[in-house]
Amino acid sequence: MKISTLSIGDELICGQLTDTNAGTIASLLLAEGLRIQRHLAVGDNEPDIIGALADLERVSDAIIVTGGLGPTADDLTSRAAARATGRRLVINEEARNHVCLMSGKLENLIFCPLSDKQAMLPTKSALIPNPGGTASGFHLMHNGCFMFFMPGVPSEMVVMLRDTVIPFILERVVQKRVIRTESLNLFGPCEAEVDELLLGIARPEQGLTLGICVTFPWMKVTLRVEADNLDTATDLLLPAVRTVRERLKEYCFSSGGISMDDALAELFRERCLTLSLAESCSGGLIAKRITDIPGSSLYFCEGAVTYSNAAKTKLLGVPAELLNNSGAVSMECASAMARGIRHSSGSDLGLAVTGIAGPDGGSEDKPIGTVFISLAAPDGCWTKRFQFSGSRDEVRIMTAWTALDWLRRYLLSREQRV
Repeated sequence: MKISTLSIGDELICGQLTDTNAGTIASLLLAEGLRIQRHLAVGDNEPDIIGALADLERVSDAIIVTGGLGPTADDLTSRAAARATGRRLVINEEARNHVCLMSGKLENLIFCPLSDKQAMLPTKSALIPNPGGTASGFHLMHNGCFMFFMPGVPSEMVVMLRDTVIPFILERVVQKRVIRTESLNLFGPCEAEVDELLLGIARPEQGLTLGICVTFPWMKVTLRVEADNLDTATDLLLPAVRTVRERLKEYCFSSGGISMDDALAELFRERCLTLSLAESCSGGLIAKRITDIPGSSLYFCEGAVTYSNAAKTKLLGVPAELLNNSGAVSMECASAMARGIRHSSGSDLGLAVTGIAGPDGGSEDKPIGTVFISLAAPDGCWTKRFQFSGSRDEVRIMTAWTALDWLRRYLLSREQRV
C-alpha cells in the first residue's frame, strides 16, 4: 500500500515549530510493515491544502493528514477536505456531542459558539475518536484513496493513529511486508570513513539497505530489511549487524535508542568504579551529562568547575609555577588537574578537561578549539591534545563527548585486561 502524509500549519512552514508528527507516523507505520512514500507540508491556506490532497491522491492509496482541525478561523482542514472531495460540510452530531463532553472535562477550556466549528465535517465521513481533545478526526474515501484527518497535537494524534488508523489500514493490506531495522550509534569517525568501512554490506536487490545519519556530534547507522516473512528478514539482518559491529569496532558506543550517557552509566555500574571530574572550558557540561542519568550517585563522586587559575591551584593542587610556565591550557595542567581531583575525592578515576572554547583567547600555538583531556586511573595517567572546530558551543559539546568516550573506551579496555 502506498501511503503519504500531509502536515498542515503555518507554524510548520514558517519554522516556528518542528514537524514531529511526520516522523512519528513513519516510525509507527514502519513497525507494522508499512512504509511512507511521500510527505508534504503546507500552511493554513485552503487552496494549498486542496492542491496537496489532489497531488497526493494521484500517487497514494492512503493519505494521513494532521493539523488544522481546531476551533479558530485559521483551522481550515475540514472545509478544504470537503471541497477537495466534492462534499458538503455539515454539523456531525456525534462530533458535536464529543466537543460538549470534552469541554466539560478539560480544565481551563471555555465552551463557546466557535466550538461548533469542530463539529463541521464533510458528509459521508466516519469519525476517528479522540479521547484526549475536543477535535474528532475523520476519514473518508475519494477516488479509491483513503484519507485520514487528525489533529496536529502530537499526544492526541498518536493515540488516534494507533487505535483507529493503523488497524483500519492493516485490515485492508493484501500482503504486508515484514520490515525490520537495527540502528548502531557511533562517535569518532567522519561520515566518509564510515561509508568506506561499511562498503559492500548493503544488498538492496535482496531488500537489505544501509543508511548513515549524522546528528552532531554523533552518527547513526541504520540497517533495514524488507522481506516477505520474518525468517527471511532475520536471516538477512543479523549477519549484517554483526559485520557492521566488527568493522566499526570501538567507534560503536550503543545500539537503538541508548545514548552515550546511558552506555557509559551501564559500564560504570558493571565495573564498580567511581569517578570525579575537573572541568575548565566545558563549564560543568560533562558533570551534567553524567548526573542526568538516574542512579549516577553510585559511581559519580564530585565535579569541580575550576575556571580560574586560582581555583585550579586551590581546589586541585595545580602548582602555581606549572600554570605560570606551561599555562592553564596545556598537557601539564590537564594531567595535574586529573591527578588532583582523583586524589582529593578519593575516586578510582579522575577526568580533567581544559581548553579554549572561544570566540576569543586563541593564539598561534594554541588556537581556538585547543583542548587537553586527561584521565588519571590506578594504572596510569593519559593526556592528549585535541583540536576542535566550530562555535563556542560546538567546541564545548565536542569536548564533553570526547571526554565521555575516553571514559567508555577505558572501561571497555579494562574489561579486556581482566
